[in-house]
Amino acid sequence: MKNIWFLCTLSLLFLGCNSSKKKSQLMDYLNNDAAVIVKVKNVGSLKSNMSNNAFLQTLETTKNYKNLSEKLSLLHYLKTEDDLYVSLFNTNDSLDFSIITKIKPDLFLIDSLPNHSIETLKYAKHTITKSQVGNQALFSITKDSVFIGASTKALLIASLEDDKIHPTIKALINSSHSENQLSVFVNKKKDRHINSFFINENMSTLTLTDYLFVDVDIDQNAMKLNGVVKSADSSKKLIDVFKNTKAQENKLATITPSSSDGFLSMTFNDYAIFNTNLNAYRTADSTASHTSTLLDNVIETGVIYEGNNRAIVLNSLDVYITKDALLNDQDMIETYRDIEIFNFSEPEFFFKTFSPFINFKDANKYCIVDNFIVFSNDIEFLHTIIASYKNQTTYSSQSAYKSLKDQFSDEASILSVVNPDKLETIINRNLNDSLNLKLNAFNATGLQFIYDTNFAHVNAVIQKGKTRAVENAVTEMAAVKIDADILNSPQLVTNHVTNEKEIAVQDIKNNLYLISSSGKILWKKQLQGAILGKIEQIDMYKNGRLQLAFATANRVYVLDRNGKDVKPFPLKFNDAITQPLSVFDYDGNRKYRLMVTQGKNVLMLDDKGKTVKGFNFEKAADNLIHQPQHIRIGRKDYLLFKTANKLYILDRVGKTRVTPKATYTFSDEAVYLYKGNFATTTTNGKLVTIDTKGNTAAQDLGLTDQHYLETTSKTLVALSENRLTIKSNTYELDYGNYSKPNIFYLNDKIYVSVTDKQTQKVFLFDSNAKLLSNFPVYGTSQIDMANMDKGRNLEFVTKGDSNTILIYQIN
Repeated sequence: MKNIWFLCTLSLLFLGCNSSKKKSQLMDYLNNDAAVIVKVKNVGSLKSNMSNNAFLQTLETTKNYKNLSEKLSLLHYLKTEDDLYVSLFNTNDSLDFSIITKIKPDLFLIDSLPNHSIETLKYAKHTITKSQVGNQALFSITKDSVFIGASTKALLIASLEDDKIHPTIKALINSSHSENQLSVFVNKKKDRHINSFFINENMSTLTLTDYLFVDVDIDQNAMKLNGVVKSADSSKKLIDVFKNTKAQENKLATITPSSSDGFLSMTFNDYAIFNTNLNAYRTADSTASHTSTLLDNVIETGVIYEGNNRAIVLNSLDVYITKDALLNDQDMIETYRDIEIFNFSEPEFFFKTFSPFINFKDANKYCIVDNFIVFSNDIEFLHTIIASYKNQTTYSSQSAYKSLKDQFSDEASILSVVNPDKLETIINRNLNDSLNLKLNAFNATGLQFIYDTNFAHVNAVIQKGKTRAVENAVTEMAAVKIDADILNSPQLVTNHVTNEKEIAVQDIKNNLYLISSSGKILWKKQLQGAILGKIEQIDMYKNGRLQLAFATANRVYVLDRNGKDVKPFPLKFNDAITQPLSVFDYDGNRKYRLMVTQGKNVLMLDDKGKTVKGFNFEKAADNLIHQPQHIRIGRKDYLLFKTANKLYILDRVGKTRVTPKATYTFSDEAVYLYKGNFATTTTNGKLVTIDTKGNTAAQDLGLTDQHYLETTSKTLVALSENRLTIKSNTYELDYGNYSKPNIFYLNDKIYVSVTDKQTQKVFLFDSNAKLLSNFPVYGTSQIDMANMDKGRNLEFVTKGDSNTILIYQIN
C-alpha cells in the first residue's frame, strides 16, 4: 500500500469515474450505504486460512462472531474462485448483507439440502430467486453475467437501481493488491460496530476517518493489515491533523517499560503545523487550545499506559531548549537513580493541548531521561520508567516488539502498541462483549498510520510471539548473584571433564568462585589478596586434568578443579608481586615455566614451584610495566620484558636475542606478534614494530595517549577515545568510559568486544567493525566469550549489577 501505484490508481480512477447508472462491472453493483465491503479472492483457500488462524479461532466464541456466521451461513454454499464482494449493512437494529460475483455453473446449489425452499418472484422486468435454508434467506438475480444476492428483497433492488458506488470508495477498493485473498473496506459514515482501535476510547474510529481500506494477510499465527484511511472531501477528521507534516522515527518504545500495557506515539516534523491543524479540527465547544514554548522542539509525543497509570512523554530535538521552557517548574521532589524528579504546575496542559489524543488531566510530576521528558502523577510509575530505561528492559528490547518493528515503517504519524490484555479489552469493547479470549500468546500487536498528502497509510499486526530464538538474538540465560561485590571481570575457564566452560570470578572480600555454565556456584575459596590479571590453566600432571594458576600480591596459587590447593602451592613471597603470573609452555609438551615479576626482578619457576636453573636474566633497569610474554617465530622463542624505556627481547635462558635499534617511551600495552614483527605502542599512541634483526619503525595510527591495543597475527584492533579501529575500519562510538577491547577467534570468525562502563553497554563487532545484530546489551565489565556448553550457540559472560554475573547467549 506504500507503492506509488496506489497514488496513480487513485488519481486515474477519480478522473475516469462518472455518476452514470449504467452498470457493467462487478463493482458497479456495490452500494454506497454499505458499512463494510469485503473483497474475497478464492473463497475456498481463504476459508482454510481463516480456520487455521489462531487469532480468529479465539473469536469464534464471541456473540458477534456467532451472529455474523449464522447470518452469512448461506454463503458457505457458494462455489467460486472468482472475485466475490460481500457487503454488510446496518439496517435498523439488524445486520443485512449483499453478495456480488460472476455467474458460473453450479455457483449456488442448495437443492440437496434438507429444509430448503426456492421461490421465484417478479419485480419490474426482473426475475428474482428467493432461496431459503432454515430461517436464512437469499434473494438473488443474474444480470449481464453478474450474480447479485442480498438478504432482503429491498437491498437487492437497491443494488440494481441505486447509483454506482462513489469514485473514492471504488478507487480505494481497486487499490487492493491483485494477489491478496482478502480486502476490507469500512465506511465509518455507515458503520457503528468498530468503535476504537486504541486504549483511549476518545480516539474513536468515527472521529478518526471516514474510510478505511486494508488488505488482510492471514496465516496460522498472525493477521497483518496493510492499507489506507481517507477522509471525505468535506469532512474534518482526526487523521488530517497530520496534514502537511512529515512523520518522524517513533522512539517511544525505547522508554516504555516492557511491563506496560502499551503506548501511543505521535510524530510530526513541525509542531506549529500540527497544532494549527488540531485546533482547526476541534469544534467550537471542544477543549480550548493551549500554547507553550515547551513543545517548540518536540517531534514526538505520546502516552505510556500501565493499569490506571498514565505517563505523557515528549521527545525533543533539543532537550536543553525544551528544559528551558520548564525553568518555572524546578521544584525538585527527589532523585531516583541519578534522575531528578520535579513538580509540574500545569497538570491539565497535555489534555488541553492534545485532546482527544491525550485525555490525561493530572500530569503533575516530571523527569528528564536523555531526550525524553516524562510527565505523570504517580512517582512510582516514573521510577518504573527510569529503571526500565536504564536496565534496557523496555519495549524496544523485547523480541516481540522487534518482530513487530520489522514489519512496520520506522516513521509513523501514529503508532499504537498494546499487550495481550489491552488487545482483549479493545476487542471486547468493539464486540460489546466481556469474554476471556485467552490472547496471552499474541504479544506482538501494533497499529500505525503514516500521513501522506490527503490520505494515510495504515499497517496493523496481530501476531503470536515467536517461541524460538531469532537468529542473532541475544538472550540473558542466567543472572548469578554472589555474596559480595565483584572485584574483577568474570573469566571463562575449561572444565576438563565435560569440556564445557565455567566462570571464575572474585569478589571484593577476595573470595574466588567457580560457576557452571548454567549459573550454579560450584565452589567458593578465600584467597589472600586480589588476583592479578587473568587466571591461567595448566596440566601439571600431564593427565588431561587442568589446574588454575594465578598470582596475588604475595602468593602464587595452583588450584585443582574442586578449588583445592595443589602442593606445594600456594607459594608465599615477602616482596610484592607486581604483575600477573605468566605461564609459558615453549614446546607444547606441558613442561611449564611460571614467571613471577617483582618490580625490576623476574623469577622463573617450574610447575613444581622450583626455581629454574640456567635462567640468567638478573633484573631490568626499571620496573616492568607489563607481565613477561613469550612469542615464538619460526623455531625460535622470544621472551619479552617491557619497561617504560626499554624492551628486552631475550632467549629462553635470559640472554639478549634481539636489540632494538631505536628507543621509545612505551605504553603499558602488551607486545604482540603482528605481521611477523613485534608490535606495541608508545605513550603518545604510535605503533612501534620491531623485526627479528632489531630494525624498528613507528607508525602514527591517530591514537591519543589514552588508548588500547590488541592484535592477532593479522588483525589489529585499537581503541582511542571513542574511535574503535578494526583492521582498516573505524567505528565511531559515543563518548564514554570504555574497557580494553578483546579479540575472540571462534568458529573461524573474529569477534571484537568492548564495554562502555559509563552507559553500561556491551558492544560486539565482527572483523569489519560491523556491530552485530541486537547489540549493545546491558553489561558493566569486559566480556569473555566461548561456546560454554555443548550447544551450537556462543555464550559470553559479563558483570551486571555490583554482585551479579550475567550469562548471555547469541542465538
